[in-house]
Amino acid sequence: MSLQAKVMTAMKDAMKSKDTNALTSLRAIKSAILLAQTENGAKEELTEEQELKLLQKLVKQRKDSAAIFAEQGRDDLAQPELDQAAFIEEFLPAQLSEEEIEKVVVDIIAKTGAEGMKDMGKVMGMANKELTGKADGKTISTIVKAKLS
Repeated sequence: MSLQAKVMTAMKDAMKSKDTNALTSLRAIKSAILLAQTENGAKEELTEEQELKLLQKLVKQRKDSAAIFAEQGRDDLAQPELDQAAFIEEFLPAQLSEEEIEKVVVDIIAKTGAEGMKDMGKVMGMANKELTGKADGKTISTIVKAKLS
C-alpha cells in the first residue's frame, strides 16, 4: 500500500474519531505528497525513497518549529508541533540506534577505503542512500565525521 493510500485511510479514521492532531498531521502529509507529485509538471507516483525523505523533512520541520517556540517560551505552540512530529514519525520505519548507524558507517568506510575528511562526501552519499528513513541526516553526519577524523 502506498503512503498516499495509508494517509487517506488514516484521515478517514481520524475524521471519524475527531482526532484533530492526527487530522492536521495527515493533511500536512497529503499536501506535501501532492506538492511533490506535481513539482515536475506531471502527476507521477513518488518512489518509496522519496516518500521517506518527504516524511523525514516534515518531522524535521515540526521539531525545528517546536525548538524555536520553546526557546521563546511558547510551550503552548511547541507541544502541538511535537505531537504532530510524533504522529508523522509513525509512518516512518523504526529508527536505528547510534550503535547500529555506526556499524553501517564503518562498513561503508571499509568498502570505499575512505581515509580522512576529504572522503566525507563519498561516505555521506552512500550512508544517506543506505539509511534513508532509518536515521536522521544530522546523526549520520556526526558519526561519519567522528570516524573519519
